[in-house]
Amino acid sequence: MIREFLYKYYIDPIRYGQAYTLIDTLTYALILIVAVYLVYRGLRRYKIAIDDELVLATLPFVVLGGLLRVVEDTGMVTSDFRFLLITPLIFFTIFAVAAVALFAGKLAENEGIVARYSRVYGGTGIAACLLATAALVWFGLTEARIALDVLATILMLALITSLALWAFLVYGLKWSYASNILYKLLIFGHMLDASATSYGIDIHPVHYVEQHVVGSSLIDATGTAFSMFFLKIAVIIPAIYVLEMYRREGNSGLWHLILLAMIVVGMAPGIRDLVRMVLYV
Repeated sequence: MIREFLYKYYIDPIRYGQAYTLIDTLTYALILIVAVYLVYRGLRRYKIAIDDELVLATLPFVVLGGLLRVVEDTGMVTSDFRFLLITPLIFFTIFAVAAVALFAGKLAENEGIVARYSRVYGGTGIAACLLATAALVWFGLTEARIALDVLATILMLALITSLALWAFLVYGLKWSYASNILYKLLIFGHMLDASATSYGIDIHPVHYVEQHVVGSSLIDATGTAFSMFFLKIAVIIPAIYVLEMYRREGNSGLWHLILLAMIVVGMAPGIRDLVRMVLYV
């Protein structure tokens, strides 16, 4: 019974790329919450400041996660190692790489090799992104295609909707704090996800589908994937308000990690979907 349950909701969806269910979605959400807390404890233990510098230096690894998902989508990795590049295992893969780079950077800072750990940490993430991008570009040039019009359209849609939402928050609701760079990244990450999803399902020649439970239910109910924008906005606006209230009265370090986690769940899949559509895979 337990074996069948594990295979049905956790193992087979990874092996066969099946859509998410309510059970595995809630499980991964719980794991994310626990992971944020454990990371928070670990960073405090090793006296690594949880601030803007840490979050910004982590962003290349967020991008890397999206790029490596596409590497797996292309079929370039044929061994069983490809399972490490499939959600949710890829989160553990990226976390392990980022953790090694982070502590290597902190060690280099302590030894006086670099002025700030973030140069090693963020630099490692950027270098990995460049390598993954090079592999994907090579695949696009030799095995598939590189649709620059798709790239431009999705990015423009994401930029326009991000700017519109930011302007509404700052000038409409008078939330000047929404101009914080981390809130801007949160907005853009989720607008990119919504833009890629809506374009991929409603416009792109390849038939893409929404795998997440809430998103697919909303699309089925409304008949259009562009309804994802309303879902994102309905989540982002109250989320930014609650986060800001917590930042003012609560723990700044935990605020940074929660915000980073929210950026990850929007930006990483947004980048993956964007690159997939550009390569038609």
